[in-house]
This record gives sequence, C-alpha cells and structure tokens, in this order.
Amino acid sequence: MSSRVEQALSTGLNELSLSLSAQQQASLLEYISLLQKWNRTYNLTAVRDPVEMVSKHILDSLSVLKHLDPEQPLLDVGSGAGLPGIPLAICYPNWPISLLDTNGKKSRFQFQACAHLGLTQVAVIHTRVENFQPSILFPQIISRAFSSLQDMLRWTEHLLAEKGTWWAMKGTYPQEELQALDSKYQLLQTCSLQVPQLEGERHLLQLAPS
Repeated sequence: MSSRVEQALSTGLNELSLSLSAQQQASLLEYISLLQKWNRTYNLTAVRDPVEMVSKHILDSLSVLKHLDPEQPLLDVGSGAGLPGIPLAICYPNWPISLLDTNGKKSRFQFQACAHLGLTQVAVIHTRVENFQPSILFPQIISRAFSSLQDMLRWTEHLLAEKGTWWAMKGTYPQEELQALDSKYQLLQTCSLQVPQLEGERHLLQLAPS
C-alpha cells in the first residue's frame, strides 16, 4: 500500500481521535488492498482510488464508532463490501457483528475478507433481509445502504431487540424522509458527523419504535 494511503489513514484516525494499534492500522490497509483487488472483477464499489477509499469507506465507517456500543451485538444491513461493519470489527476484535447482504458476490468478498483478516467475531449472512430469522434479535441495527428511512425500519423491524435502536447513516439531513416516517417510529437523536478528508454533510440518525 502506498505511503499516500498510509498517511491519509493515519491523519484521518488522528482527526477522529482514534488510537489504533499498528496491527489494526495494518488490517485497515489490508482491507483496502483486498477491496481494490476484488473490485477489479466484482465491482464492489464505485470508488477506485485507494486514498478515496480511506475517506469514503474507512473514515466514514469509523466516524460512527463513538455513538455505538461495542458490548452489544450489531447488525449491518445492506453491508455491501462490509461497510461499516468490517472497519468497526477491526477496531473491536471482540464485538459480535453480523453483515447482511443479498448480493452473493459481496457476501463472498465479506467472507474472504473476514477470514483473511482474522475477524472471527463477524458473521456473514447472505439472504434477503425479510427472510432472515435469527435466533437472537439485535439491540443495534445500522445501515448506510437504504435510500429511505421508512424502508430501512420497515424491512428490519422483525430483527430489532426489545429496547433496541436503529442507526441510519445519511448524507444531507433527510428532512423529507423523516416527515414521511410512520408514527410508530421515532427519532431519538441526530448526530452531525465530521469525516476527515470528506467533503459534504454526513449525519447519523438514531431511531426507535414509538
């Protein structure tokens, strides 16, 4: 991995006030390398430049870290290439995280990446969200994949534990999506995210059943 990529990651982690070990930083860089390699064949992400991958994928994923509870299981829905789940798992190797995606190629990449990086606490689930029936429900569900908050909550409602909450990663503040939400859902808080090296707004919304 080039020194530009390493520097972008190191600088970004400092700006997020994240103190990671040399091994964890190496794992994040190795994840980018794997993503680059697989992307040539499987088109996992539209982002091609590894320096951009640092900001748009790694730092964006890690910007939510301080709002989540690494002691509680997390479900990453529509995880795609494993985002934000895999970067979060690298930071907390004992955090039980499940990655759910319907795309077989993306799930295969997730499985290979987790095996390569030794992320034994991560479960890769290849199925449609409505068909997923886990034995234990999730106290935290996160996604950056849904274009509609209503869809995210409706499709994952059966997966949320009692007193659990949803975390929706968004760009600009989704005022119209919130206005369109069913009254059985409520917004608990909105966090404005500052993602190093990334222009534009980023927001994290915490929601729960009313």
